[in-house]
Amino acid sequence: PVHLAGGNEAKLIESFRKVAPRDWVLASWRSHYHALLKGVPAAEVKAAIMAGRSIALTFPAHRVLCSAIVGGIAPIAVGVAMGIKRRGGNERVHVFLGDMTAECGIVHEAIKYAHGHNLPIRFVVEDNGLSVGTSTFQAWGTSSMPELTRAGLVEHYGYTLTHGHVGTGRWVPF
Repeated sequence: PVHLAGGNEAKLIESFRKVAPRDWVLASWRSHYHALLKGVPAAEVKAAIMAGRSIALTFPAHRVLCSAIVGGIAPIAVGVAMGIKRRGGNERVHVFLGDMTAECGIVHEAIKYAHGHNLPIRFVVEDNGLSVGTSTFQAWGTSSMPELTRAGLVEHYGYTLTHGHVGTGRWVPF
């Protein structure tokens, strides 16, 4: 399956204005736009999708790493940022997470660790109000998103998803 997204294009493009060519971009399972915005050629992204890697696009040569494991990309991003700091690099890590993922314990621990060690990292929460197809608020039994900002490491934007989790009920040609 191809894991679709849509509705956040303008906000994602705006967020990418902070991403330099030397920076790393890490994302979760709907990372097609992220890879393209980072500069991965469209033909490489298409080939990875057609090879069945839609939910875990990884292009190390372009400094793009992704994982479909919920919350799993956060500690990887922290590890990359720690490596940059230890070797005195000047690049940054930008990790993109969904709103439900951002509420996972591992993400909170990653943010706390990154803050405590002054790592060159930015967490971006892409909030469509859904955990796959379930309301994030219903899942957590709340009516609003808790504030996750910690020392300016976390940015947040909301959007309305224009495509479902998987598929559209019709074939989408490439």
